[in-house]
Amino acid sequence: MGFFETISILLTLAALFSYVNFKYLHLPTTIGVMLISLGASLIVLLLGAMGVPIGARMTGIVADIDFNKAVFHGMLAFLLFAGSLHLDLKDLRKESGVIGLLALVGTPVSTFLIGFASYMLFAAVGVNVPLIWCLLFGALISPTDPIAVLGIMRKVGAPKALETQLAGESLFNDGFAVVIFLSMLSVATGEHSPTWQGLVRLLLQEIGGGLVVGLVCGLFIDRLLSSVDNYQVEVLLTLALAAGGWVAAEALHVSAPIAIVVAGLLIGNHGRAFAMSETTRQNLDMFWELLDEVLNVILFLLIGLELLVLPFTWRFGVAGAAAVAIVLFARWINVYGLISLLKKARSFERGTIRILTWGGLRGGLSVAMALALPEAVQGHDVHLLRDFILVITYSVVVFSIFVQGLTVPAVIRRAKREP
Repeated sequence: MGFFETISILLTLAALFSYVNFKYLHLPTTIGVMLISLGASLIVLLLGAMGVPIGARMTGIVADIDFNKAVFHGMLAFLLFAGSLHLDLKDLRKESGVIGLLALVGTPVSTFLIGFASYMLFAAVGVNVPLIWCLLFGALISPTDPIAVLGIMRKVGAPKALETQLAGESLFNDGFAVVIFLSMLSVATGEHSPTWQGLVRLLLQEIGGGLVVGLVCGLFIDRLLSSVDNYQVEVLLTLALAAGGWVAAEALHVSAPIAIVVAGLLIGNHGRAFAMSETTRQNLDMFWELLDEVLNVILFLLIGLELLVLPFTWRFGVAGAAAVAIVLFARWINVYGLISLLKKARSFERGTIRILTWGGLRGGLSVAMALALPEAVQGHDVHLLRDFILVITYSVVVFSIFVQGLTVPAVIRRAKREP
């Protein structure tokens, strides 16, 4: 099936599922679309087991979609740019201590906590996974995705500080987690020697290079924006920044996610204020909000459809349930430890630790990184290991979006009622 046909099917399903959710389910759009998508996938699997041709046909269509490329080399650049474009640097500065600790300290801590805990627990349930692969799982499952929960938090009146902390952490730990994941992957595949010096050098190159590329690209586009007053041209320039900045960072072998976050923050806080008219700002905001919403709906639709091609077994399912417990416990340890450090210097809203722990949802980026795992390493077949990591990642993502995402309002309300 061609590219246009695939896009047409995805857009059609996204529109229909969004309509059904809005009309009947009344769930947050991304969660509702994913729920319907999962239900449709289960029906297709059932039809396929019964020998109905549509089952095999739909499974084939989903199998042809490269989820990893769709996210890493398509959606992520625009999603990160849209997210950073609407973050206020003043709010970020107020919460910089929390965001910095959760993203830059919490992400590697989470990687190792989950990696070592899963290594022991998987062995206990009869699945022997090498430590480096458990650390890869820790790296890919550590980044949080607040898209499905931020809208809910606003509706129930969650404190602005908590919204900023979750959104800021997600933007920066996305980029940092990708760097850690790629560094671990290079060790697992033998591309780099497994030394701390080599790992630190690679991290510094990726992060520092990403910051520089994002700043240079952002300043260049900011200068162009200030020299014109035409919202069509200026929207195109921001699109070029998101796409071109990502490609430039990848060509220079530095962190593309970090580059795009930096560029988005620069345009959102400087370009919007000093280089755009009010008409341009309104059109720019409407364009990026719509693009962000459409891409997120398609992303969550794809997550639901991935069920059609998952190599699920009952042993993998048990391990997936264990992984959910590990990830939640590691998140709590992380948040509790880091927030406790900061409590000596500042005050926090009631229930901050509980809300940040339960609101730390996992999303499409984790699934995309799991799909990026190789099926062979230095002549060794690791296909089963890849399948195992993919299934447990999917289990954690589905649990976090449905169970955590839909119960966050209750957690927030309870925290607000506490004296």
